[in-house]
Amino acid sequence: MTPGVRPLIAGNWKMHGTLASARELAAGVAAGAAPAADLLVCPPFPHLSAVAEALGRSAVALGAQDCHAQPKGAHTGDVSAPMLADLGCRFVILGHSERRADHGESDAVVLAKAEAALAAGLTPVVCVGESEAQRLAGEAEAVVAAQLAGSLPEGFASAGGVVAYEPVWAIGTGRTPTESDIAAMHARIRQELEGRFGGAGGTLRILYGGSVKPGNAKAILALPHVDGALVGGASLVAADFLGIAAAA
Repeated sequence: MTPGVRPLIAGNWKMHGTLASARELAAGVAAGAAPAADLLVCPPFPHLSAVAEALGRSAVALGAQDCHAQPKGAHTGDVSAPMLADLGCRFVILGHSERRADHGESDAVVLAKAEAALAAGLTPVVCVGESEAQRLAGEAEAVVAAQLAGSLPEGFASAGGVVAYEPVWAIGTGRTPTESDIAAMHARIRQELEGRFGGAGGTLRILYGGSVKPGNAKAILALPHVDGALVGGASLVAADFLGIAAAA
């Protein structure tokens, strides 16, 4: 953890769940919200309104999994940042490796979306991470540094933006980097943030993502500059998600 920084535990529900299961999951998370960490859930677009209703007046924040770079227009199938804000979203995940890979999103695309999020009053959670081939080639830190440089807008720090480090090869595989590898990458990210944004970069939250579970959360969240977690599969079970939050 970074001293003085309140941890954030974010759940990325990805393309999972029915309307009924989304309501049930959101209610379960809201009922067990832990005071030691901020909680955020990011359901699929069709479930945002139902989840917002289920969260009620709890302290759990609502977020989305993506947004378009334009505030409106002829963009069939896309959702704008102002639309998300209108639904009650406070955060939006951008540049997730699955978006970068499946939709060919470049750093420039992520940057434009992050600027749109800021303009709409949303807090961007910008994802960065290396492939297994890049790590084996010794390029992991350089790849992540380049993604940060290309994906973060100028207003990112003043708006309290969040960075999520997710090694691509660890997402959904059950594999995690060693604790020393995680600590080294988060230290490099902190260095890049401070170099770009000065003192404000020293307090921005840096999340770790990639097969985070209740069993490994405490050790990961205890590492320097790990200020929370971006949780995938384990966020689909309220007890598991809250168990990760309890470890913060």
